[in-house]
Amino acid sequence: MPRDEAHRKAADRRGRHAEDRAAGALEADGWRVLARRVRTPAGEIDLVAERDGLLAFVEVKARATLGEAAFALGAGQRARLLAAAEAWMAAHPGHGAAGVRFDVVVVDAAGRLRRIADAFRLGD
Repeated sequence: MPRDEAHRKAADRRGRHAEDRAAGALEADGWRVLARRVRTPAGEIDLVAERDGLLAFVEVKARATLGEAAFALGAGQRARLLAAAEAWMAAHPGHGAAGVRFDVVVVDAAGRLRRIADAFRLGD
């Protein structure tokens, strides 16, 4: 297997593991995960979850440290996530009666995670 492909597959495995951990943490906190790895014309959404009518679009970032992960979401990615969320909501009406927010879950190499609730808003 070429080195680039092996690197990509390893990164994909780390990403999936981080998403599994994030989904488990959300569910343990009372959230219902509605969708995972959603592909829209605007981009991918890692997790879509809802609790008590509050809809959260969740971006999961795995890096060596929590700090590195927290700074891994750039302005371009935020814009794509916002557009992808709009596409998801258009295709799935009836969710988010109590509001919509964008969370980031960061995961470090040791598997520790932290959720940053309401991490950004439209116009950030």
